[in-house]
Amino acid sequence: MFRIILLAVYVIIILFIGYKSMKGTKTFGDFFLANRTVGPWLTAFTYGTAYFSAVLIIGFAGKVGWGFGMASLWIALGNTVIGTYLVWKLLGKRIMQASRKLNVQTMPEYLEARFDSRFLKAYSAICIFVFLIPYSASVYMGLSYLFEINFNMPYTYVLLGMAILTALYLIMGGYKAVTVVDIFQGMIMVAGILIMIGMFTGKAGGLSNIFNRLNAINPELTSIWGPPGWLAIMALMFLTSVAPLAMPQLVQKFYGIKDERSVRIGTIVATLFALVITFGAYYSGALTRVFISPDKYPALFERGKATVDKLMPVMIKDFVPEVLAVIILLLVFAASMSTLAALVLVSSSSIVKDLYQGFINKEVHEKSLVLPMRCTCLVAIILSVIVALKQPVIIVTMLSISWGAVASVFLAPFVYGLLWKRTTKLSAITSSFAGLGTTLIWYALSESASTIPVIASAGMIVSLLVLPIVVWIQSILRKTSSAS
Repeated sequence: MFRIILLAVYVIIILFIGYKSMKGTKTFGDFFLANRTVGPWLTAFTYGTAYFSAVLIIGFAGKVGWGFGMASLWIALGNTVIGTYLVWKLLGKRIMQASRKLNVQTMPEYLEARFDSRFLKAYSAICIFVFLIPYSASVYMGLSYLFEINFNMPYTYVLLGMAILTALYLIMGGYKAVTVVDIFQGMIMVAGILIMIGMFTGKAGGLSNIFNRLNAINPELTSIWGPPGWLAIMALMFLTSVAPLAMPQLVQKFYGIKDERSVRIGTIVATLFALVITFGAYYSGALTRVFISPDKYPALFERGKATVDKLMPVMIKDFVPEVLAVIILLLVFAASMSTLAALVLVSSSSIVKDLYQGFINKEVHEKSLVLPMRCTCLVAIILSVIVALKQPVIIVTMLSISWGAVASVFLAPFVYGLLWKRTTKLSAITSSFAGLGTTLIWYALSESASTIPVIASAGMIVSLLVLPIVVWIQSILRKTSSAS
């Protein structure tokens, strides 16, 4: 009963924030970017909460922690240093300045303005909507597994309830509601992660005992690379750490940030937040090997393999006191709400702003885009729920496919476009096609889900290599033409 009451209070607070934010949402800029007035703390927390969701705490922590042991902390390091600090330090100010200079509000608009290519705008907008839907579905799946195990609520009911709540607060208040809710949710996430670290370490008998028990199970669980080896862990780290350099739902945060001072302060806040959340999640995931085994939890194993998406929910249920477990449940709930809001906002903007206003009705006023945005947000949520109901693959696989595809499309054109003046339209288009093609073709030919992170990383690397090669070839052709 205590869990239900606290959850109800939490939901009421979120809906109240959404309702209050609705009054200031008059134009597309208000709905999507909060009129570019978001300060450092709000932006830092909304970046972190959009980056880390139930996919991390339930899916990745469970699967990667179980499979790699303490080597999974490599991913925490990459997410903190590359996926957060480097993104803010290297790109934060540049993204903010470019969005204002070019007067753009979305990533497809930026690509169109930067490379003078309407094709890039349409192509990238379609890719955003298509490939972010599976990511949204994976977030729903992670949260639903948690509530199914800890509240004994049917998976479908949790899924539908989560969708309705996300739709209500997001459709009412847009990005302004998201930022206010995110700082509230970010604080809950930090508290929940610290509780997880403390409770699991104490229950396992302290750090020295944890390492001894992991060594007894498999010495490689405490080795530098873990049982699957260096390639697998580096592929996961590369995928989850480098992709944020060009993930539309994360880049959007810098479009709405207020000024350069906010970027400087936000860099520190976001990096510290990422360090706490990622370390806590992967460390806790590694402890699944200590607490869970086939003889103690036979229902979690099928043909000797663990049901990895259910490992963390079971640990929270069985090894954390109810009063503290509620905080952890709210941690995952908060992380999921924030990520879903970011994904739905960006997916919807690709349809309404980039395709509808960009190609169908160019004269439509910004105020007239708010209602279509709200309707499209609802459609995106419904599509994500449909995918999540089918539960096509485990959470980590679904996220890897989604992240790999989106990053392969945007990484080279966006990052090179910001940092290198010689980047051309042809190189941007070619690198994007090459990256996405590599990811999708290799994935279609692959027979093992374990190779998905490697495939996704390969697509990103191909795109990064192809772009400068195309620029170099174009330069040679121009010189040859001039000489003749």
